[in-house]
Amino acid sequence: MQIHELIPEAGSTHYKKRVGRGRASGHGKTSGRGHKGQKSRSGGGVRIGFEGGQMPLARRVPKRGFNNIFAKPLTAVNVGALSRFPKGSVVGKEELLESGVLSKCEYGVKILGEGALTQQLTVRASAFSESARRKIEAAGGKAEVV
Repeated sequence: MQIHELIPEAGSTHYKKRVGRGRASGHGKTSGRGHKGQKSRSGGGVRIGFEGGQMPLARRVPKRGFNNIFAKPLTAVNVGALSRFPKGSVVGKEELLESGVLSKCEYGVKILGEGALTQQLTVRASAFSESARRKIEAAGGKAEVV
């Protein structure tokens, strides 16, 4: 196969709609915009969230507290899920992803105290709940904040 023989997959491309090129084209005269009105005109249309003068939904619903848009939510993992790792191993974000405990971890891991831990592990995470830290240290391991 040569580079000049390459063609796109069937259905993956389509022609651009050419409007305003005469009545025979099927997109002539009003160019698919209909007759009159705000949406038919150049630059016409309403901004996102505009509801024709009705109070917009974003302003109608009650708002409480503070929502930090810059917050980086941590992925939660319970202490019980760490039981699959062998004694003495170091468990971090990468190990949790490799073993399948986590499918994705964008910002970091927080270890929570649900479940039991029997073997000694060194656990490296962004944060620990107090009960999780106690269970890890009671099993003879270490809880390291990274």
